[in-house]
Amino acid sequence: MNELLVFGTGNAMVTKYYNTCFALFDGNEYFMVDAGGGNGIFAILEQMEVPFQKIHHIFFTHEHSDHILGAVWMVRKIGTLMNQGKYEGDLHIYCHKDLVDTIATLCQLTLQKKVCNHFGERILLIPVEDGEEKQILSYDVTFFDIHSTKAKQFGFTANMNDGQKLTCLGDEPYNEKCHQYIAGSDWMLCEAFCLYGDRERFKPYEKNHSTVKEACELAEELAIPNVVLWHTEDKTAPNRKELYTAEGKELYHGNLLIPDDKERILL
Repeated sequence: MNELLVFGTGNAMVTKYYNTCFALFDGNEYFMVDAGGGNGIFAILEQMEVPFQKIHHIFFTHEHSDHILGAVWMVRKIGTLMNQGKYEGDLHIYCHKDLVDTIATLCQLTLQKKVCNHFGERILLIPVEDGEEKQILSYDVTFFDIHSTKAKQFGFTANMNDGQKLTCLGDEPYNEKCHQYIAGSDWMLCEAFCLYGDRERFKPYEKNHSTVKEACELAEELAIPNVVLWHTEDKTAPNRKELYTAEGKELYHGNLLIPDDKERILL
């Protein structure tokens, strides 16, 4: 059984949601992707009953604060558990090569030496290249450069143990250079900053983001059976799921999901 655990669904400046981050669960352990911007991740993991001892693999997509600052808190917690003899094995942190020093420096500037001493021994910073494949849990994972126009950013595909293929596009619009990775995906995880009708209000294009309309047009064009949209604004929070679904269903005829924070999705 594979599950997608949605820890957060918001963009960088939200107040009603946590920043977008998630994990894949293969029935035994968790492959975590990003950690949001703060220690709010602790409460989410506790409420979703995700034990830190079951997290041995974390991938950070890029350097923006709403994705990477949570790394400090994850390292602090897991490093502390290591020191207490309550965490077995190693923590593997994957990122593109330019992020390795960034993550290490953030932790060294803010955490105690007794935690940072685990770097290189039990906390392993693993740089990945465009197109590189890794076996993570029971998944065959391929990392790829999304060709961001802002900070360098990687997404990934995961061939899951049940034969399904899942692709995470990161938090920017799809680039055709990534077609070889997304083609044939059963699941697409995609940003949708706001409704198309709210584009003048939230100005997604200025931030190199897309709307529900563009994301769903892409999913329809690529014939993706299942699409998850997140990394959104939160001003429409009370009715976001209903409004986004209504706009998306006019353009996309597959299984469209607009999750809230702390939802579990059976894949």
